[in-house]
Amino acid sequence: MEASCSLRSSKFISTPIRPLHHPLSIASTISISVIRDPNFGSSLRLVRRKNRLSIRVSSSDTLVAGSREVVSKKEEDLGDLKSWMHKNGLPPCKVILKEKPSHNEKHRPIHYVAASEDLQAGDAAFSVPNSLVVTLERVLGNETIAELLTTNKLSELACLALYLMYEKKQGKKSFWLPYIRELDRQRGRGQLAVESPLLWSETELAYLTGSPTKAEILERAEGIKREYNELDTVWFMAGSLFQQYPYDIPTEAFTFEIFKQAFVAVQSCVVHLQKVSLARRFALVPLGPPLLAYSSKCKAMLAAVDDAVQLVVDRPYKAGESIVVWCGPQPNSKLLINYGFVDEDNPYDRLVVEAALNTEDPQYQDKRMVAQRNGKLSVQVFHVHAGREKEAISDMLPYLRLGYVSDTSEMQSVISSLGPICPAVLDQLADYFKARLAGYPTTLSEDEAMLTDSNLHPKKRVATQLVRMEKKMLNACLQVTADMIKLLPDVTVSPCPAPYAPLLN
Repeated sequence: MEASCSLRSSKFISTPIRPLHHPLSIASTISISVIRDPNFGSSLRLVRRKNRLSIRVSSSDTLVAGSREVVSKKEEDLGDLKSWMHKNGLPPCKVILKEKPSHNEKHRPIHYVAASEDLQAGDAAFSVPNSLVVTLERVLGNETIAELLTTNKLSELACLALYLMYEKKQGKKSFWLPYIRELDRQRGRGQLAVESPLLWSETELAYLTGSPTKAEILERAEGIKREYNELDTVWFMAGSLFQQYPYDIPTEAFTFEIFKQAFVAVQSCVVHLQKVSLARRFALVPLGPPLLAYSSKCKAMLAAVDDAVQLVVDRPYKAGESIVVWCGPQPNSKLLINYGFVDEDNPYDRLVVEAALNTEDPQYQDKRMVAQRNGKLSVQVFHVHAGREKEAISDMLPYLRLGYVSDTSEMQSVISSLGPICPAVLDQLADYFKARLAGYPTTLSEDEAMLTDSNLHPKKRVATQLVRMEKKMLNACLQVTADMIKLLPDVTVSPCPAPYAPLLN
C-alpha cells in the first residue's frame, strides 16, 4: 500500500492503536511508525512485522519520475551531469550537454550530447573512465557471482536496475545521484523517442493492433515480471553488497511497477561493450545513450579502450550538432521496444514469417530429416527484409513445397529448389499475406494520411510509423507472390493437393 503524505516533522512517531474486537483482529497493539527522510519526496508505505504495522516515508523508488516533475532549487544547485563527471575524473572532451523540449509539456526539457567544437571523422569525442561506468563487475564486486546471476534467471538489466534503485534510495549519500537524476529526467527514452511501449497503457498499446510487436511487448513485460519475482536471489547471493542499504529485500522495498519503470530506464541506455568479460559486457555510461542519439546507419560505437569507454565519431560534426551512435542491427520493432523510436531508413528492418511442417503429416519425420539435411528446422523462421521481399519469398518456396509432396523420392529435389513451383504454395502465401494485412484496423493510405497531422500524439505517431512500414513489406510480399502466380503456365504440373500443408504464422 502506498500513498502520498506531507509531514512537517522529521522525528519518529509511534502511535498505538487498540485492537478491534473481531475474531480476525490482532490480539496485541499495532504500532504505526512514520519516518521522514528529508532528502526525498514523501511516500507512504505500510509494512506489517508480526504484531507491528509500520508506515515509512521514504524516497521515490523509481528511476522514472512521476507524471509531473518538480525540481527543487537544491537540485539545480548541484550542477549538471558533465560537471559532476569532470569533478570525478572525466578528462577534457569535445562535447557539451544541450537541451530540447520534451514531447510532454509537463516534463522538463531533455538533455543531449552535442559537439562542443567542429569534429572530423576519427576524432575521439570523449573517454569516460571506468570509475564512472556502471557494470555488473562494479555492482556485484565478484565476477563469479555476476556470471552466476546472469546465466541463471536474472538478466544484467535486472541487476543494474536493482542497483540503481537502491542507490537512489541513498539520496545525497549516493555517488551516482547526478547520473540517476539524469536518467529520471530522460524518463526511459532518448531525444528521438517516446517512452518504451513497455510503459504504455492498454489504450496506447491498441495503436499497435495487428502488429506482432504488440505480442512481443506483452511477452517482454511477462519476462520482466518473472525477473522481478527472482530479485530476492540477488539480495541473498550478493548479501555483502546490499548490507550497505538499510532497506527491505527487493520485492518488499519496490513494487513491480516501480521495478518495471527502472528496468525500462536502464534498457534505454545500456551499452553492449565488445571484447570484455561477461561481467562488463553491459554498461551504463554517463554521456552515452540516451543522451546520445541512435542511428541505424551510423558506424560509431562506444568501445572499451584500456581503462575507459571511448567514443570515436564516424563523420564530421559542426559545433552544436547532436552526436549519434550506432544502435546495432536491430529491426524497428526492437528499436521501439528498447528505445521508443523507429528509423524509417533502417536497413535492418524486417518482418518475421514462421513456417512449420505439419506434425499430423504421416511423412512428417521424413520431411523433418530432409529439412535438417538442408539447414532448415521443423519450425523455420524466415526474415523478410525491407526492399528484399522477392529474395525472402524465393527462400520460403522450397521449404513450403516440401509440405505438399507425398513422394519420398521428390523431397530432396523439392527443398533444394530443383522442383517446379506449386500453384497451391503461392496461393497459400498470398492468403497468408492478405490475412496479416487484414489484421490491422487501418490501411496503408490511412496511416500515411494520419502521419501528415502535425498534432498527432507522439506515441500514436511512432506506432503508426511502425505499422506503416510493416504494411509496406507485407504489400511488397503480396505483390511478389501475385507476380509469380501470373508467370505460371496455364497448364502446370500436378495440382498439389495439400492435406498436410505447412503452417504459416
